[in-house]
Amino acid sequence: MLNISARQLEIFVSIVTEGSARAAAEQLHLTQPAVSLALSELERHLGGPLFARVRGRLRLNDRGREIVSLAREVLERMRDLQQRAAGEARELAGNLRLGASNTVGNYLVGELLGRFTREHPQVTVQLHVGNTRGIVAAVRAHAMDVGCVEGPVVHADLEVHPWRRDMLVVCAPQKHPLARKSRLQAADFAGAHWIVREQGSATRAQTERILATLPPGETVLELDQIEAIKQAVIAGLGIACLPAVAVENAARAGRLKVLETPFLDLERRLSLVLDRATYHGALITAFMACTKVAGTA
Repeated sequence: MLNISARQLEIFVSIVTEGSARAAAEQLHLTQPAVSLALSELERHLGGPLFARVRGRLRLNDRGREIVSLAREVLERMRDLQQRAAGEARELAGNLRLGASNTVGNYLVGELLGRFTREHPQVTVQLHVGNTRGIVAAVRAHAMDVGCVEGPVVHADLEVHPWRRDMLVVCAPQKHPLARKSRLQAADFAGAHWIVREQGSATRAQTERILATLPPGETVLELDQIEAIKQAVIAGLGIACLPAVAVENAARAGRLKVLETPFLDLERRLSLVLDRATYHGALITAFMACTKVAGTA
């Protein structure tokens, strides 16, 4: 039987999470030699290195990437065991790694995390914001515990849980000809200059589906941030399809115009994604319970 301790696994996971033995030592309130010794002992028990040492830095090797998800699962199961043994009085604690798409991470983070952080103040949430493709890849690689993404996600390795509906809008500069026209029709968009998100973004994918229903236009800018696109629209560089929640303040202030386009299907679904094969412990279960309530509001 392998003589591996929970502390060794905790140190290994902390090195992966924090990025270095020094940072892990600070996070765990240990000396750096103690952390290095624990890692060496773990590697000895497992019969080989878990990191490649590159110019003094630690980078997970293939074996380490295979082991780290199992180590996290073991630690999560042990925390659940302690929780059950202590009864309901024990407060939930730990670290939840959450990935969120740009819309959620920049505009809906309070709605996503508010109830969970109020009910579980001892839990540390690490939030990474990126596009849908990157978040899905991170969940599949076990680099994130949960992902919150836009648009449809279909993958055999993932569980997909609908969270809430979201609306896109087509917006234009205040002095744009389309902003001055009443009763817009699809034909009015012929030759329009569009500003779009980067490839891999769910907003980009939906924009492309919308553009396919309109007369041909021209893509004049491709940007990787919603805020950058919004500012480009305000500056008069083109029109764009953006989340309604991202432009409502600018529209209210008269900095851009939300166009009335009842002939376009602009509704989409925001979803939570989990790796199907990963153990879903108390942290993930509690988070999903909180977001399920929030999503039905």
